Amino acid sequence: MTTALITNPDAERHQTPPGHPERPARMEALRDALAGPDFANLAREEAPMGTEDDVLRCHAPEHVARIRAALPARGTAALDADTHVAAGSMEAALRGVGGMARAVEMVLGGAAANAFVATRPPGHHAERNRTMGFCLFGNVAIAAKIALDLHGLDRVAILDFDVHHGNGTQDLLWDEPRIRFVSTHQMPLWPGSGAPGERGAHDQIRNIPLEPGAGSAPFRAAIEDEALPFLDDFAPELVLVSAGFDAHRADPLAQLMLDVEDFAWVTARICDIADAHAGSRVVSALEGGYDLGALAASAAAHVEQLMERGA
Repeated sequence: MTTALITNPDAERHQTPPGHPERPARMEALRDALAGPDFANLAREEAPMGTEDDVLRCHAPEHVARIRAALPARGTAALDADTHVAAGSMEAALRGVGGMARAVEMVLGGAAANAFVATRPPGHHAERNRTMGFCLFGNVAIAAKIALDLHGLDRVAILDFDVHHGNGTQDLLWDEPRIRFVSTHQMPLWPGSGAPGERGAHDQIRNIPLEPGAGSAPFRAAIEDEALPFLDDFAPELVLVSAGFDAHRADPLAQLMLDVEDFAWVTARICDIADAHAGSRVVSALEGGYDLGALAASAAAHVEQLMERGA
């Protein structure tokens, strides 16, 4: 089987103000990085439009209505201090939901070994009734609920290695015992959540903060000693990944010191958990990563590992 790459044809329609770090150029960098002959065997698809019913698996109806009401006829509008929308932002965000739903369908149905969903805006900061941190809808949390509710799974794991805490995923899944969520992230850092004591209503959440300046050794120790045993004990039937590449040393929004090799390594270790319990089924979603060169190289290494393990 092959690795699926699902991209968003409406990504550029989600415009942000000049100088905003979450910008359309991120998609251009990814497209260029994954266009070479090493990636010729990817099963490429465009993300379908997700449904509002799927969004409502995690978000309140008022949340969707508030975003729709804010869409400007031209230019951009601010939903909060960091999150902006343009006329095409709802379509872009719904394709993020639909891309994850399609990836889950492909991987669980055997059409692909694993998948990477490269869409924007990202999702892991969006709470049930609140946009945050460039995010409108919780794409990964929604995909986990789809896997459980529509595909009959009993246990889904999510690992988030973005440099910022996945507060939205945590909020959306706080009372969901069928999903284990692990987040590694810099602390202190925006959004300020993600302390080890935040463990979910069913002790199904693990937060693993890393100090500013932490590099490969503490990151790999956190994954090996805390994240992987927590997921291994759960024996998930599907592993989802919030793949943010802003923990790279070159990223302008944080102070972790990871390199491209660390993202390749953590991808391989995630695949080990999937090999052991989930029939090798992994679906990964792009979250952060704001230095274009670091984003491109790190995402390429991530996809190379998925391809190697899915071959």
